Amino acid sequence: MKQVVQNYKSGELAVLDVPVPGCKPGGVLVRSAYSLISTGTELMKVSEAGMSMLGKARSRPDQVAKVMQSVATNGVPATYRKVMGKLDSYTPLGYSLCGVVEQVGAGIDEVKVGDLVACAGNEHALHAELNWVPKNLYVPVPDGLAPRHAAFGTVGSIAMQGVRQGGPQLGEVALVIGLGLIGQLVVQLLAASGVRVVGVDPDPVRCELAGRLGAAACGDPASAAVEAAVAELTGGLGVDQVYLAAGGGSNQPVELAARLCRDRGRVVDIGKCRLDLPWNAYYEKELDVRFSRSYGPGRYDPEYELQGRDYPIGYVRWTERRNLACFLDLLARGSVDVEPLISHVADFDDAVETYRRLKDGDLKAVAVLFRYPRPEGEAAKAAAPAVAVPAVKVRRSPARAANASVRLAFVGAGNYATSMLLPHLAQRDGVELSTVVTTTALSAANAQRKFGFAEATTDLDAVLGDTSIDAVFVVTRHSSHAELTRRALLAGKAVFVEKPLALTEEELAGVLAAVEESGNDRLQVGFNRRFAPLLREARTRFGARTGPAHLRYLVNAGRLDHTSWYLQQGTEGSRFAGEGGHFIDTASWLLDADPVSVYAVASPGDEDLQVVLRYPDGSTAAISYVTSGPAGFPKETLDLVADGKALRLDDFVRATVYDRKRWVSSRLPKARDKGQNAELAAFVRAVRTGGPMPVPLESLVATTAATLAVRTGLAGGAPVALERAR
Repeated sequence: MKQVVQNYKSGELAVLDVPVPGCKPGGVLVRSAYSLISTGTELMKVSEAGMSMLGKARSRPDQVAKVMQSVATNGVPATYRKVMGKLDSYTPLGYSLCGVVEQVGAGIDEVKVGDLVACAGNEHALHAELNWVPKNLYVPVPDGLAPRHAAFGTVGSIAMQGVRQGGPQLGEVALVIGLGLIGQLVVQLLAASGVRVVGVDPDPVRCELAGRLGAAACGDPASAAVEAAVAELTGGLGVDQVYLAAGGGSNQPVELAARLCRDRGRVVDIGKCRLDLPWNAYYEKELDVRFSRSYGPGRYDPEYELQGRDYPIGYVRWTERRNLACFLDLLARGSVDVEPLISHVADFDDAVETYRRLKDGDLKAVAVLFRYPRPEGEAAKAAAPAVAVPAVKVRRSPARAANASVRLAFVGAGNYATSMLLPHLAQRDGVELSTVVTTTALSAANAQRKFGFAEATTDLDAVLGDTSIDAVFVVTRHSSHAELTRRALLAGKAVFVEKPLALTEEELAGVLAAVEESGNDRLQVGFNRRFAPLLREARTRFGARTGPAHLRYLVNAGRLDHTSWYLQQGTEGSRFAGEGGHFIDTASWLLDADPVSVYAVASPGDEDLQVVLRYPDGSTAAISYVTSGPAGFPKETLDLVADGKALRLDDFVRATVYDRKRWVSSRLPKARDKGQNAELAAFVRAVRTGGPMPVPLESLVATTAATLAVRTGLAGGAPVALERAR
């Protein structure tokens, strides 16, 4: 098997072929799926290895003391040989991973071969294809939690143990100094505990990230903004606790902690930073300085870690194994989100180059994962889930322009058609409502009477065969959209289909086959939000961007009446399958790209969803689709942050753009305008003139594929790649 190693004397990093470890009693043999690089601890070790011998000595005075003791006991020659022998040996790297149990040792009965486990330990959870892990250093991964997220278990436990040492209570205010990997996790754990958090880091990107993950305020340690935020949140009294998650040789963190902590506050050291405590400052406030030792009780105890002797829960509630299990549970329930922390995923074979890029600063990252190859023969079975984004292949037929007026037919006349579409079209000049088709005669007659259709019928074939009709609107139940769209395209009509375009990949392929066969790509899906005047104005004011953007979209969908056909998932698909394309399309339009991957998690019953989209330039969009929110809360709120600017949309009633110099708020509209009127105007104009459709077909297909990928992701519990056909 292969393993990442380092020679501490020369600094050399290598991926070596080494023997497979034996599966000893009291543990399991685990095949790695993902392992996490600690961009703090590991990079410090890698950097130290590249120093001169004098530099190594200065960086590790504790080891120098041991050497001097050995000299006194064993003499210089023996000590020299011992030290050089140890330095000139390969040492392992890594301590946090997720993998699959490949073999179970004697005495183990709570996991079996094939189970997914998260593993800890700098001797047992190494960057290696296979690891033997003792009982108290692994835990089963909860159902639905992605392996790449479970690989954060160890560092999550370190952050959790630090928070436990701080003893946070509801309503308190905490200061987190250092917003690297551990600091970002501490921020989320504190926020989940009901604590308001102020983050401190000189990197504005990390400050922005912590803000998105729950910090009330963040800033540079040298800026007045941090002290102002603490004063505002605490009424000038100071924070209740400070978490030192920074590294380096500066004494600034402990000095800042003393300045901003309240009287008799708590200071917890999690990272490895300089700790020259200013005596007066700490004495006068009687600050309680605490240390957090790694993953929790049990760490460094060979009887606990190697022999599997647990501590009674009545005496030690949170051991390192119970911390590990607790953190995974928080991940699985969505209380902590590690996906935004993942800056890069590298193939394990590229480990040496990845470390080099991190050390040289070419790769700036909060968290980096190694992805391991599957054993030969398992690759197909264990391949990462993917959804194909079909290529649009069409020899376009010339689009005919309509005559003086555009003649429209409606297939379906339900609530949405009669409340959101037809009122706009009935009043529009140059539009003739020709025929309405429904499955029941009375509903067709009602639509004819209300909106002035020339004809009402239940005969779809007659409408599709009528050459005088320019465009067909498909506004029926979701399960019929793809087939009706396919038939209308083959009949040569321009088609406006309400979302969704398709409920399965097969249905989407059928629509595109009709486009290819007919040469007719005159298709629009009812993704109206990108046409909303308020959002378009805000996007214009936000302007172009140069760096990746981060978008957060909360959809308070609310509960449906139990009689609603939307709940007939067996035939009509899930609620998100029906309307999720709205929100994905809006995000993609704002980010000016199509997504490349989708990750989704859900509450029991799949009613509340969290969907994370990744885009080619590193941008992300997180869509929270919830049905459990209060009825009085706005239905849709959206935040977009990039390049030091922010855009906020409040339920299509108010849009605000902030930049470094000013903020601009649009006027309040008289009513929510979600873009239906503008979308219909653009569609009618395209049909009348023969010009391009309002949204490129490639974009409609990409959004539909991304919506379908949510279902695939929920079933597989892992990110789903959107693979574009060529």
